[in-house]
Amino acid sequence: MTGLTGRTALVTGAGNGLGRAVAVALAREGARVVLVGRTAATLNDTCTLTGGRAEVCDVSDPASVATLASALADETVSILVNNAGIAGPVKPLWEVEPAEWDEVFDVNVRSVYLMCRAFLPPMIERGAGDVINLASVSGKRPLARRTPYTASKMAILGLTRTLAYEAGPYGVTVNSLSPGPVRGPRMARNFALEAERTGSSVEAAEEAFVSRAALHRLVEEDEVAAAVLAMLRMPGLCGADIDLSAGMVAP
Repeated sequence: MTGLTGRTALVTGAGNGLGRAVAVALAREGARVVLVGRTAATLNDTCTLTGGRAEVCDVSDPASVATLASALADETVSILVNNAGIAGPVKPLWEVEPAEWDEVFDVNVRSVYLMCRAFLPPMIERGAGDVINLASVSGKRPLARRTPYTASKMAILGLTRTLAYEAGPYGVTVNSLSPGPVRGPRMARNFALEAERTGSSVEAAEEAFVSRAALHRLVEEDEVAAAVLAMLRMPGLCGADIDLSAGMVAP
């Protein structure tokens, strides 16, 4: 792949953060980008950076996804990036309410199932397409007080590997990308909560966290976007998970 001209990429959670960074990178490579998220204002902001098309959708809701698929019947979506996700509660498992657990799994896992269910069949019919699911290094190592999130990201790894074997024979690749902690508002919130819990400073909380990474730093949003492009340049990649964690290891 020297460029993506002529291809349409759908990115969920495209209003900000990683979704916006991925959408911008895809657009720069020539793709027509369909931006999907819950908030029109942030999607429109991303639209100014990418062009393309913005569609408001709750990707965890079957009816909303069905409406989205109907609205995009005129688009040939050949790249699907399932990025939508939430961090969920920061507390021990026994303090997590069932509604909190369900919300994390609805947004982080059910959305991937619904979007693949809606947009994979046309790819299979055409005999080509690429699906990249955003997982997390947290799905592969302990992360105390974050059980719903880590469990949901481990579920994405299992979903990806199995779906690759179902879709691969039709010429459709399915892979996952597992970023480590990415610099941005979500990690800033986590460091603030950890500092409050331990009585330390935010800076100390961040230092303790990144000290477990070989590169001793957080991952940047543009690095995640670059990884998505790199994965699309590897046509033999299928059923794989790419670790982009700056060498983060278990505590």
